Amino acid sequence: MGKADTHIHTEYSGFSYLGVMKFPESVTTPEQQVDRARRNGMDVLGITDHDETKGAFIGQKYAERFDDIDVIVGEEVTTADGEVIGLFLTEKIPKGLPVEETIDIIRSQGGLVIAPHPFSFHVFGLKEQIFNLDIDGFETINGGHPDRYSNAFAQRVMDAYPGRWAAMSGSDAHSLYTSGFNWTEFDGNTADDFRKAILNKTTRAVGVPANVFTQVQWSVDVAWGGSKLLYKSLKGKLIKREDDRLAEKIESISNLKKATGMVAATAYILPPISILATLLSTTYLSIGAKKMLKQADERMRNIDAIIREADAKKA
Repeated sequence: MGKADTHIHTEYSGFSYLGVMKFPESVTTPEQQVDRARRNGMDVLGITDHDETKGAFIGQKYAERFDDIDVIVGEEVTTADGEVIGLFLTEKIPKGLPVEETIDIIRSQGGLVIAPHPFSFHVFGLKEQIFNLDIDGFETINGGHPDRYSNAFAQRVMDAYPGRWAAMSGSDAHSLYTSGFNWTEFDGNTADDFRKAILNKTTRAVGVPANVFTQVQWSVDVAWGGSKLLYKSLKGKLIKREDDRLAEKIESISNLKKATGMVAATAYILPPISILATLLSTTYLSIGAKKMLKQADERMRNIDAIIREADAKKA
């Protein structure tokens, strides 16, 4: 059985906002993700940065020196309707388009379509839209969802309709700390074998999500790694690669903002803020999951009705 993790992020994933604060999604290089995937025993790695393929192409080129791993070029595309992953891509797909148009572009490149974290209550997933879309599979295990609802409900839907979609398990790792806990198993050990397994709906989702503590480690990694990049920039020693949005952003801000960012990052890393972040995350996920679980049976009945209607239209 081969092992694949086809939901991985690198420093090319851009930025997110927390209130008024802007922070990088990841400070991990494509090469570091490839090295970690090899240590984790992965045969196939899909680099799926947010709205970008540059890091995936870098990772794919780097992996050519090894004979034990294949790297797939992917992208987690922010559509107008939710996030969707394209695998086996040849070029970047623009963000902000309707999901149907985005899927058409993925297909035009010979790519496969995966719905990440479709039933998440805290991430921009496609939810019930997947039942009327041309997708190959969806994640029943997303490593960034340690809550009791999101993955469990996705598995419930998959179990109710066996053979309809490929079951996927992606780490959604934005750092080295959150990969290796879950993966997708398939017959064979190459990217071509993995592609066939998805099309034949014979993949198997394996593992568990990364725990909340490792997610906080990711945030600390971003804070500490970003702080080091800010320091290098202040010293005039920051190395920029082509289309490196993180380095470009750092170089564009004033030295005062760089110094302020370093102070803020240090404050976040030290207790009690990092401990408080863990407690708040755990509480939020627990409350949200409890609320969603109460609605699970009714939601499943509605999904059954949606699928019956979709099947009737195809008949």
